[in-house]
Amino acid sequence: MLILLTNDDGVRAEGIWALYRELASWAEVTVVAPDVERSATGHALTIDLPLRAERVDLGPGRGPAWEVRGTPADCVKLGVRTVLNRAPDLVLSGINRGSNLGVDVFYSGTVSGAIEGALLGIPSVALSLAGRNDPLDYRPAARFARWLAARVVERGLPSACLLNVNVPAVTESELAGVAVTRLGLNRSYRDSFERRLDPRRRAYYWLVSQPEEGDWEADTDIGAVRSRRISVTPLHIDLTCHRLRQELSTWDWPLPGRAGDRGEGGGDG
Repeated sequence: MLILLTNDDGVRAEGIWALYRELASWAEVTVVAPDVERSATGHALTIDLPLRAERVDLGPGRGPAWEVRGTPADCVKLGVRTVLNRAPDLVLSGINRGSNLGVDVFYSGTVSGAIEGALLGIPSVALSLAGRNDPLDYRPAARFARWLAARVVERGLPSACLLNVNVPAVTESELAGVAVTRLGLNRSYRDSFERRLDPRRRAYYWLVSQPEEGDWEADTDIGAVRSRRISVTPLHIDLTCHRLRQELSTWDWPLPGRAGDRGEGGGDG
């Protein structure tokens, strides 16, 4: 079995190597990860700068890896198309330091690494540890990831689908179970921009965001993690709103320049 590992915390992050150590005993594992932290980069690709990649050896317990000056999506695309000599059986992105719940999936570099794998037709999983206070123990999440990796490779995933997994930052004995969940889309952030001055007295702004948890229902990813259950959320790349598509198909759509294209109340003013 060949597994490609990436993340958005950077190639030296503890989480990716906890995952590597758990997987390397039974699979061939290649790490292709950003040179520095690339959190909240979403699905960005590097297209206007050279994409630089270098083989690095980070010492005991951390096998050889490719360090890429790019995003997680860059890393997966480069890993599959160039670094590996064949397509991997699985792409795993993580283990992220911090959760990726609800609307986080639209911003997360971790989730986007898995999305890129799914776009390339490879079963893919994003993994996050829902805690940020050190010290963090990544071993329970890594052990669960090994079990899940074997099941995903054995059973496969539907085309254009991936799994987003969030593991509560508790001991294994404190875990209450596993829940197959939906996104808690009521989660939002209270954003503010802190205005500062650089040494030349020019203003710049620093984004400060505080999550407002919102949707705690038991069947959501947020609710599962809050109750100390591992959340496994299936995601689909198809963003089409099919209900609205059906409604829109009933509208009387004019062609530009023909009668009725200006809508009600139209006029020159």
